Amino acid sequence: MAHQTLKTFGYPQTLVHEYQHWCVLLRPAQVTLGSLVMICKEDVTQVSEISAAAFAEMKQVTTDIETNLNNFRKWDKINYLGLMMVDPQVHFHVIPRYGADQVFEATRYVDSGWPAVPQLGNAIIPDGDEFASLLATLKAFWS
Repeated sequence: MAHQTLKTFGYPQTLVHEYQHWCVLLRPAQVTLGSLVMICKEDVTQVSEISAAAFAEMKQVTTDIETNLNNFRKWDKINYLGLMMVDPQVHFHVIPRYGADQVFEATRYVDSGWPAVPQLGNAIIPDGDEFASLLATLKAFWS
């Protein structure tokens, strides 16, 4: 059964790819183009509490994320933010960082924090059609 943090980020509707211990979801608020959330499926609230199997699988998940996002759009850096303040179960916001603006469909995505800390408050919330298109596009990189 999906825990609350998975539900908060729209699981299963926002699912890009599911692993045994992790889910990669498209972040509803796009800090930069292709922002994701990597969520541990285990109902734990501290990174030290995730199982050894989840830690081991994390290597594959992060490799897939970095490879597939780079194939989607060449990023300059990638940030993993483990905040877990509002949404308690272990998860990481994955923010690809770009030195130049990115355009997807009709929307221009600006990394307003570049080259420093990502500006989470400046996120774009794509409309339903654009979000669905971005989700389908990213899913295709995992198949």
